[in-house]
Amino acid sequence: MQRKARERVMRNITEREITAYQRDGAICLRQFLTHDELSLLQDGIERNLAAPSARAKIASKPDDPGLFIEDFCNWQSNEFYQRFIFESPVAMAAGLLMQSRISRLYHDHLLVKEPNTRQRTPWHQDQPYYNIEGWQNCSLWIPIDPVPRHSTLEFVAGSHRGPWLMPRSFMDNQAKWFPEGSLADLPDIEAARDQYPILGWDITPGDVVCFHMLTLHSAGGTVGPHRRRVFSVRFLGDDITHAPRQWITSPAFPGLENELPAQAPMVHPLFPVVWVSA
Repeated sequence: MQRKARERVMRNITEREITAYQRDGAICLRQFLTHDELSLLQDGIERNLAAPSARAKIASKPDDPGLFIEDFCNWQSNEFYQRFIFESPVAMAAGLLMQSRISRLYHDHLLVKEPNTRQRTPWHQDQPYYNIEGWQNCSLWIPIDPVPRHSTLEFVAGSHRGPWLMPRSFMDNQAKWFPEGSLADLPDIEAARDQYPILGWDITPGDVVCFHMLTLHSAGGTVGPHRRRVFSVRFLGDDITHAPRQWITSPAFPGLENELPAQAPMVHPLFPVVWVSA
């Protein structure tokens, strides 16, 4: 990483940001990325949209006037994503926030809501959908378009401290990951918003939202002619281990259970170490 990028991280991530991340499970780093870094992401997103992978899915209903498309795990085939992940300071930022010696890439995730997409992203935690155990993790949510407060990602501050809550499919609310009744269901946060410490920020391109994979979060749809193109990249820290599941995780890593034992560190070519502390 270039010296200037390292200095940028140290200016933006002080003890105050680390404390806020550990306390609330989500923070916003204002104007953390440069124009060149955002241009890399824009090129990567447009290439991804032009040729989605077999993992891509439509996450909005057929009668939605807009479109919500997601895709996963494209960093190896998308040179722009790969350059961004390995050349920008995002891995260092994640490492400092999760107080880890290393930042290991977990996966990338494209989330694009086209204009007039009604579909909300329902409240959920990410980690129950995954094949990992451990505390040191960090997701970065990076829009390349302005995102107004009503469409942005929101969080329940402190919810990363637990408990784990039942992961359900977004379209039909089915428990496809953990057996029904094995985890508590999410409360109806939208019905009682004033009872929860909800965080959220209007976003200008260059801002980066960082959050723990257990922090409850949700996002609105888009209004009017504006797109919401987001690249999310997720990092793992020192204590994360493999947790093979008896169901298909999201994203799926087919055959990984045959190569990486349960409770083993995530040492595998799919999950390279991107940053190591000095």
